[in-house]
Amino acid sequence: MSEIPSIKHQVMWNRLLAIVEEQAQTLVRTAFSTSTREAGDVSAGVFDLAGRMLAQAVTGTPGHINSMALSVRHFIERFPVETMRDGDCYITNDPWKGTGHLHDFTVVSPAFRRGTPVALFACTSHVVDIGGVGQAPDGRQIYHEGLYVPMMPFASAGVVNEWLLEIVRHNVREPIQVEGDLYALSSCNEIGGRRLLEMMDEHGIEGIEGLADFIIESTRAAMREAISVLPRRTTTNRMTIDGFDRPIELVASLTVGDGEIVVDYSGTSGISDFGINCPKCYTDAYTAFGIKCVLAPKLPNNTGSLEPIRVVAPEGTIVNAPHPCAVVARAVVGHMLPDVVFGCLHQMLPDAVPAEGTSCLWNLKLGAGHGITPQGPESNFAGSPFTVMSFHSGGAGARPGLDGLSATPFPSGVRNVPIEVTEAITPIVVWRKEYRRDSGGAGRFRGGLGQTMIVGSREEAPFAVFATYDRVRHAPRGREGGMSGAAGRIELASGSLLQAKGRQVVPAGDRLVLSMPGGGGYGDPLERDVALVVEDLRDGFISRETAELHYGVVVTDALELDAAATAHRRHSIRMSALLPRAEAHDPSAVPPSRQRTAPHRRTP
Repeated sequence: MSEIPSIKHQVMWNRLLAIVEEQAQTLVRTAFSTSTREAGDVSAGVFDLAGRMLAQAVTGTPGHINSMALSVRHFIERFPVETMRDGDCYITNDPWKGTGHLHDFTVVSPAFRRGTPVALFACTSHVVDIGGVGQAPDGRQIYHEGLYVPMMPFASAGVVNEWLLEIVRHNVREPIQVEGDLYALSSCNEIGGRRLLEMMDEHGIEGIEGLADFIIESTRAAMREAISVLPRRTTTNRMTIDGFDRPIELVASLTVGDGEIVVDYSGTSGISDFGINCPKCYTDAYTAFGIKCVLAPKLPNNTGSLEPIRVVAPEGTIVNAPHPCAVVARAVVGHMLPDVVFGCLHQMLPDAVPAEGTSCLWNLKLGAGHGITPQGPESNFAGSPFTVMSFHSGGAGARPGLDGLSATPFPSGVRNVPIEVTEAITPIVVWRKEYRRDSGGAGRFRGGLGQTMIVGSREEAPFAVFATYDRVRHAPRGREGGMSGAAGRIELASGSLLQAKGRQVVPAGDRLVLSMPGGGGYGDPLERDVALVVEDLRDGFISRETAELHYGVVVTDALELDAAATAHRRHSIRMSALLPRAEAHDPSAVPPSRQRTAPHRRTP
């Protein structure tokens, strides 16, 4: 192929980005399940024939996108490009060759031009059910968690594999939704292929090899340049999370080398007996995302930007769990990894990294029916069977210079699902959904607020919650003197505490209460602008008690600033913080906002 000027390469690169975004939007518009249709829990991308990702859609999650970037090469190994035919389409939900658990299907399709393959399109989405024990991490092996589809044709020369669909229909609780999603996956790849061929016609090219090399080499060079600003050193960070039956230690050492970064998770806790294990593909995905957020947030995401980031995770640790480990809730661990990496980067780039956030999603994974909820003469069960997943989140960590985002799913990037959607397709009623006051960690910049949700049923029948929650025992930590956010809590309206993980039943007539964690604060709370503290009070984000105790701000009953009392209160807090502990006869003499030795302490 003749040499193409760089400006034309850049134009076609931008066109590819538009193509994959249309690919993703096609998936969203045609999908059946709420996780895809409403939350955007998807990925879409275009690859060259060597399996290198050239462009990815903005719509989508890092866990899907970055693990899918690895997945396509597994497909090529199983189905060499020279054996592919026009109209072929391949599929798997293999957690170790896909995107980390059985609920995610990855579909790969070749695009042909004049009888010759020119590119591959791939996409992923999360289906509402895959059988097994459901969406809770109660299973002990992958065999408990549902239908496992190895790499196989979804369609051959345009003819759909009906035998596969028949197997799917007989193994999932929501066959119509799942089958509809599989067709949506294959359709969006087809749309991507069509748009690529139109672009090639318009620009008069027969292949994309030159364009692919330009994209990868340009991005790799830019990523290496971004890495070069870091000092050549190794930093280590450790974070404790709740786990299932015991706490988990996530340990990372980040080493900056010549144009590359190596993140080593040696020292991290071993695999769990429950379904919170994380395959390495998912670990790779969120580790790279965390680094890229700090170093090169505006750089396009493709193989060129991902290759300079290398992840070492010893097999048998919870971040490299081998087959047949249970992995349904691998996001509990995977979503924490950007926070772990941020802790390493903060030691190299002060004032560039946010505080810890909720990170893990606090989704409503609910269901009812035989074997899920009690039914029989004693329980008098007469409710409707259903399975649903609705995406929700706690608060994100405060940023250097900005408050944290409230009720925002970082790092997953999915959207919160409107409660009306869940209520329309199930007997579920969301009686309350509001910001959780005082949940954001105090700081010069306040952590994002979590939210409180109260959930019940229109029917006089029980329903089950498939809990996969974290940050209940170990709250998100603040940074640079900021305080921890509030820890999460899961309970019944009748008063009983529930476990943060596992399938549990909400009795008929009772309600589920979720109090989601808040993000950590950033900087000394006494350095927060007094006007912002008063504004938070008036907005209901914090209480008067928190304003006085942590920020040293005193207001009147009309929520007007009492300037003299505030000055006196702030001076007292600063003075008491300087007292040696031995001189503080009452532990409360040193206010919590000045106690730096309790990073996991909950705010009221």
